[in-house]
Amino acid sequence: MTHRPTLTSLSENGRFVDRHIGFDDLDLATMLDVIGHPDMGSLLDALVPGSIRQEELLDLPPALGEAAAIEHLRSIASRNRPMISLIGMGYHDTHTPGVILRNILENPAWYTAYTPYQPEISQGRLEALVNFQTMVADLCGMDIANASMLDEGTAAAEAMTMARRVSKSGSNTFFVDADCHPQTIEVVRTRAEPLGIEIRVGHPSTDLDADNVFGALLALPGSSGAIRDLAPICEALHAAGAFAVAATDLLAACLIRSPGEMGADAVVGSSQRFGVPLGFGGPHAGFLAVTDANKRALPGRLVGVSIDAAGRPAYRLALQTREQHIRREKATSNICTAQVLLAVIASMYAVYHGPEGLTRIATRVTRLTASLAEGLRRCGVALVNDTFFDTLTVSVPDRAREVLGRACAAGINLRLVNEDSLGISLDETTTPAIVAAVLAAFGADTIDVEDLDAAAVGGIPTALVRTSGYLTHPTFYRHRSETELLRYLRRLADKDLALDRTMIPLGSCTMKLNATSEMLPVTWPEFGRMHPFAPLDQAAGYIDLFSELENWLVEITGYDAVSLQPNAGSQGEYAGLLAIRAYHRSRGDSARDLCLIPSSAHGTNAASAAMAGMRVVVVACDADGNVDLADLRAKALEHSEQLAALMVTYPSTHGVFEESIAEICAIVTTPAVRCTSIAPT
Repeated sequence: MTHRPTLTSLSENGRFVDRHIGFDDLDLATMLDVIGHPDMGSLLDALVPGSIRQEELLDLPPALGEAAAIEHLRSIASRNRPMISLIGMGYHDTHTPGVILRNILENPAWYTAYTPYQPEISQGRLEALVNFQTMVADLCGMDIANASMLDEGTAAAEAMTMARRVSKSGSNTFFVDADCHPQTIEVVRTRAEPLGIEIRVGHPSTDLDADNVFGALLALPGSSGAIRDLAPICEALHAAGAFAVAATDLLAACLIRSPGEMGADAVVGSSQRFGVPLGFGGPHAGFLAVTDANKRALPGRLVGVSIDAAGRPAYRLALQTREQHIRREKATSNICTAQVLLAVIASMYAVYHGPEGLTRIATRVTRLTASLAEGLRRCGVALVNDTFFDTLTVSVPDRAREVLGRACAAGINLRLVNEDSLGISLDETTTPAIVAAVLAAFGADTIDVEDLDAAAVGGIPTALVRTSGYLTHPTFYRHRSETELLRYLRRLADKDLALDRTMIPLGSCTMKLNATSEMLPVTWPEFGRMHPFAPLDQAAGYIDLFSELENWLVEITGYDAVSLQPNAGSQGEYAGLLAIRAYHRSRGDSARDLCLIPSSAHGTNAASAAMAGMRVVVVACDADGNVDLADLRAKALEHSEQLAALMVTYPSTHGVFEESIAEICAIVTTPAVRCTSIAPT
């Protein structure tokens, strides 16, 4: 009798697992036979010890086929309402050139490529990252830049700890410009507290005492839009042996004197507005650039040009502070990766437009801003700052929310600074019609934007106008047409190893499947054009998506709650350790500051613990990389009064699920300790 398949089984041809694991029953049987197991149950019994097996099924919804999953995501996306967001705060809408969208962000040769730990199979991406480094260094007026950071806030925090290492000042205080973006200030505060660094936030012109800080973070331009000359501040800091860090905007740097020309020792920021979609906040490539004198203190990755065995130019990771593999608990940074895909997009945006194109975009943005400023003045609205590039802060006493509501009704988001002030940030996508709509929200319905442009006065002080060149390397002149850039991208991709060519034989915490069906929604405008500080009622789809994922992860992990905030495994470690630290302090147990870490652990583990203000004690492992239980017991007992946590990677860095993991946790989770951190793999 012939078996008649059910309608359900017929519909499963589009199941994700079938499409993307990629083998059939015959392949499975052949592989099992080679390794000596009759079936998957036998293999599972051999690999996963019974003592740690979960027998119950997870309470998760049924798996969807690819088509059904895409429809589900479309339903979620439809609950987002992307509007024209002029909120600013370091995030701006942008035009991703079609040739970059199609051939990088939507191209598996780029988005499935192996993370460039191995230069011989990563030459294309390494060249693209050199372009990124060159772009950042040129625009910032620095000698050298790293291959990108996780975001602007992280870059600022890393610059602060770098300043502490290299500063000649004996102070333990770091000054932060109150005109930095609020989220940047908060990340710096969070990083400083466990390290015992005092943060002083204020206005550089009135509150900065250069003799009593080891460094300062200065905004150029500020979150308010204001532009100031940093040179006198940098001179005062240097005279006191302190370190000057500037937070800047790459598009603004096309027209404003670079922070390096003003005397900054380091420059941080985000490259998001160079063609990378908003994406409700990320991921985006931050950057950190420094002077030559500070290059050996530079955290993160740095790509350099070398010569191979045949005498040909070759790219490699150089001066890479993966020092956590060498110094471990004495490491000063846990950054072990870069936002490669996003950095590549930003770099190719600069390659495609070239210096003239970037200058043209920046000039258009600042002229529209000047036109808006002129229109606001004509209708009696006072500007808080007379200097600006793309951002205005305006005073509207007692009617900020009224204007905000009128703009929102017109499909435009402004920034509510306080009950009496609003912020407006223009971008590459802003048009004269949008400027007119903003003016209408303030009550000016009959002003012609072309007339405003003819009368408007620019917001960049003459003394601070940039006169130095940038992006002078031939790469930024050779690929201006779509076909030339298309061919360049293809040549680079041909030098890399990605899933469009072969299975990647090496495991990595940053190498993911990135199947096509997963990538499709990334560029939908309902997801891609959402500003991270848009009102939450405009992001109902994102909120539902986060809630759904958090609930699933709670069920899978067995925890009570899950945070989606950390944007890298190393940051997840750090966040977990900060939570443990806060737990002990909430119980008045501030003496608990010691973290046990197996010797087989990834180098970021010890670095994260050090950054969280913890001392590290290394636990021995056996020849197979498993935790030595006797050594763990001895050290847990020896340090019982100071023991804060154990950080163990599970499965281990050897890819093994340790059978004794429950006993390992029990050793440290006594009533006096009760904290174990599982490091991400």
